[in-house]
Amino acid sequence: MSFDLDEIVASSRRRAQTLRERLANLRTLALKRLPTALALSGRFDIFAEVKLASPSEGRIASGGGERVAERAADYARAGAAAVSVLTEPAGFRGSLVDLDQAARATSVPVMRKDFIVDPSQVVEARAHGASGVLVMTRIVDDATFGTLLDACAEFDLFALVEAFDRDDLERTNELLEPRSPEERILLGMNARDLETLDVRLERVLELAASMHPRFPHVAESGLRTLEDVRRVARAGFSLALIGTSVMRAEDPGAAVGAFLEAGRSACGLQEARGRPS
Repeated sequence: MSFDLDEIVASSRRRAQTLRERLANLRTLALKRLPTALALSGRFDIFAEVKLASPSEGRIASGGGERVAERAADYARAGAAAVSVLTEPAGFRGSLVDLDQAARATSVPVMRKDFIVDPSQVVEARAHGASGVLVMTRIVDDATFGTLLDACAEFDLFALVEAFDRDDLERTNELLEPRSPEERILLGMNARDLETLDVRLERVLELAASMHPRFPHVAESGLRTLEDVRRVARAGFSLALIGTSVMRAEDPGAAVGAFLEAGRSACGLQEARGRPS
C-alpha cells in the first residue's frame, strides 16, 4: 500500500469542506455525546490502537463493526488508559463507524486518530463518541494548530499533539508554550519517518529530553517488544501508543497487559534507582 502524505492531507481537507457545510447540525450532535475523562495513572499508561490497515504494514486485520467493538473492550479490560481508533479511509481503511463502535463498547476514552486539518473534524470526532483527537503539527500551519486545540478545549476533548522529528518538535514546543496543561494536552513523539515510512525508535529516545516538560510524553510507533516499552519508560515517557503489535497479537488483551506491566516495572526500577539510600 502506497503512502502519499500530501494526498492524504488533501483528502482530509475535502472531507472537512463537506463537514463545514453542515457544522450547525454537527455541533448539536456533538453536544449530545458526553466525552469520557482521560484518567492517567501517574506511573505508565498504554493507548492501544484499533488499526485495520496501514501504508507501511498493508492489511493488519479484517472487518470492522463488532470486531472493532470487541477489540476496544479487550483493550480496556486489560488496563489501556484509552483506545485509539483510525478513521482515515484511504490509507488506513478506517471509518467513523469504527469510532462509534469502539466508543460504545468501552468505558475508557476513545481517541480519533486521523489527519485532522479543520476544527469541524474535532466536532465530528465528539459527535461520533471520541473523547480525544490526534493533532499532527506537521500538516497544519500555526493558526490552524491553535484553532484545533481551541476546539478541543471547547468540546472538552483531550489532544495528543504529535511531532515526528527535531524540527517538528522544536516548532511544537513553541506552539505549546502558551498553552495550559489544564487543556488536557499530551505531547507525542512518533518514531516513523513520513517520507520513507521507516521506524527508528532511537530518534524518539534521543529527543525525549527535548520535549516540552509541562505535558505528558507519549512514545508512538515502532514499539514491538516488551524491551521497546521498557526503553521508552526509562527515557521518561509516561505513555506509549501501540497499534500493530497488539492488533496482531493472538490475545490482544494479554498483549496490552504485558506492555503495561513492562512499562510500569521499568518506571518503578528507575524511581528506585533515583531514590537516595
